Amino acid sequence: MTNYKSTFLFLSGLVTLPFTMTAHGQPAADIMVTAPVMERDLYETPAAMSVVRQSSIQEGQSRLKLNESLGQVPGIFLQNQENYAQGERIAIRGFGARAPFGVRGITVMVDGIPYTLPDGQAQLDAIDLDTAQRIEVIRGPASVLYGNAAGGVISVTTADGRSQPDQTSVRMTGGSNDFGKLSITNSGSNGPWSHSVSGSALNYEGYRDQAKVEKYLLNTKLRRELGNDRSVTAMLNLLQNPRSEDPGALTIEQVKADKSQAGKFTEKFNTGQTVDQQVLGLQYQDLSAGPGELRVKTFYMRRNFEQQLPYIGPSRIDYNRNYFGVNADYRQALQVAGFPFRYVAGIEARDQQDDRIRTKMNPNGNLGGLKEDERQSATVLSTFAQGDLNLSEQLTFSLGARFDRVRMKVSDDFLSNGNQSGSNSFKEWSGSAGLNYRYLPAHQAYANLSTAFETPTFTEFANPLGVGGLNPETQAQKSLNHELGVRGEFNNGIDYDLTLFWVDVRDELIAYNLPGRGDQDFYRNAGDTTRKGFEAAVGWLITSSWRIDSALTLASYELETYRTDSNNYDGNRLPGLPEHTWSNQLKWHGLGGTFATLESRYVGDMVADDANEVKVDDYWLLNLRGGDTLYAGQKLLLKGFAGIDNLTNRNYFANVRTNATYGKYFEPASGRTWYAGLEVVF
Repeated sequence: MTNYKSTFLFLSGLVTLPFTMTAHGQPAADIMVTAPVMERDLYETPAAMSVVRQSSIQEGQSRLKLNESLGQVPGIFLQNQENYAQGERIAIRGFGARAPFGVRGITVMVDGIPYTLPDGQAQLDAIDLDTAQRIEVIRGPASVLYGNAAGGVISVTTADGRSQPDQTSVRMTGGSNDFGKLSITNSGSNGPWSHSVSGSALNYEGYRDQAKVEKYLLNTKLRRELGNDRSVTAMLNLLQNPRSEDPGALTIEQVKADKSQAGKFTEKFNTGQTVDQQVLGLQYQDLSAGPGELRVKTFYMRRNFEQQLPYIGPSRIDYNRNYFGVNADYRQALQVAGFPFRYVAGIEARDQQDDRIRTKMNPNGNLGGLKEDERQSATVLSTFAQGDLNLSEQLTFSLGARFDRVRMKVSDDFLSNGNQSGSNSFKEWSGSAGLNYRYLPAHQAYANLSTAFETPTFTEFANPLGVGGLNPETQAQKSLNHELGVRGEFNNGIDYDLTLFWVDVRDELIAYNLPGRGDQDFYRNAGDTTRKGFEAAVGWLITSSWRIDSALTLASYELETYRTDSNNYDGNRLPGLPEHTWSNQLKWHGLGGTFATLESRYVGDMVADDANEVKVDDYWLLNLRGGDTLYAGQKLLLKGFAGIDNLTNRNYFANVRTNATYGKYFEPASGRTWYAGLEVVF
């Protein structure tokens, strides 16, 4: 049996499809996906999904941000990887682009814990890429099983020690702009116990002025097998981020004069953020709970946050957050009218409590008086179910539904400007129906129809008529998604994943600024929008050592109907989004752990405002990395690696802010940068 592909996948970790083919053209192995909650073979999933394996996440990478790992996933656009204070921005099929910081419209899961809050926002600063084993991405509405997300799901799974040897790793990385990172990991198992512990320290000067970063992260998992198919897993994640400076955005004139400069007021006000966060999770599973399987998860997150924004006025933000939740689901396989049927049904409850204040920043750089003091609370109660009915060995029908009750409330404790307390409740049904046809063992066609909703986050509820409280005119946006796709693999080493999508959105939330309110964003329901396009991921295993992969997105993101009192934006493009992206990757693996990867990425042009008057040019990027195992003793490995990003020193923007005031749209990216490191494994 010839199986070059399994050898290459073991070395590279690049997995786009669930099959390794034998010499007779039969599937040798399946990839199981868990992000859709119902665990199943990828080829039994009627949705656009991608799976990124461990070595694609880690091999020769600096392991700083998700953009390193998700570049070969079509339909995704990532920005802001160089501004640690504002955080990485992620858009899937255009959802999430409105966020000036953090993540919107996308559910982020880490080891089964929802990092997405009940109000719909998420932060990515505590994701540990040093122990990430896989990242699953659902492109398209996921509300049927996760709620309050129209763009999709990003689910990260970190190691728990079961599938790893007993070992300790020390990794040191340095590079341009005084970049330095130290990572230490330890994993192992002993009888029913297994564990993984990872700690890292990051210090980074940054390319631009006022861009320094200091960050410490600890991620641990401890698992105990209880016998009789039962287990319990405890997780602890600690983030200390004493400094992430914010260089702010620039006008195009400032970019031309000096793209490394910081924006106005940033250095004077010492803009940036500090974060202190702790996450504790506990998961129990019983795979023999009666005729099915029972899973129960609970978690608690505490986050203390302080941020200074670059404008005069109420620009100093402090909050203390308490966020906790519980989730339980039951899964079973049975027969219905003689047809195999399996289902998952569950309930979920989550609660978010933020004690938040805003303080005035005076023109001289000194803090003034209190301008906002309020408690923001969000509670979500949900129930969901999804089932797969096998109509034949090749044809499967899937149906799912979810009900969410989301209540958001602001209790105003700063009454000198009036009581701005308020609340809003959303009761939303989401549904999905899909058909999956496995016409050959290694080929699949599918179609699905699904609905989704997104509530405004507390940030997007900001009242433009005051300092605190809720904007009563802002409502949830809703979407209807249509999807057709095929994926498969041929005996000659070529695999493919092709998807057509069409998403209609009602009451789209759009960001805008107000004169005199600095960089603060406000939001309104802009009307109807349409997202439609084509996504393709194609790979070719040329030989046992060489592989090429390509990911293409061709899309249209349109403001179908959007009118304000003074402007008509009907038919304009959605701002902040390229409609064309194309990523390519050529990998080589030699004997003894030698590897090299060449990447190219094209990002099409975009517009930065609703009027489509501010244009942003397209660009190409080239990245190169490689490494080798320098020494392999009986119990010792020494690995070396190095990389060059932006090989051609291209000028482009790491982030484009939409509908910005005073022309401050642009955050320039660094030019050509390098990094190199050593890893000792023993």
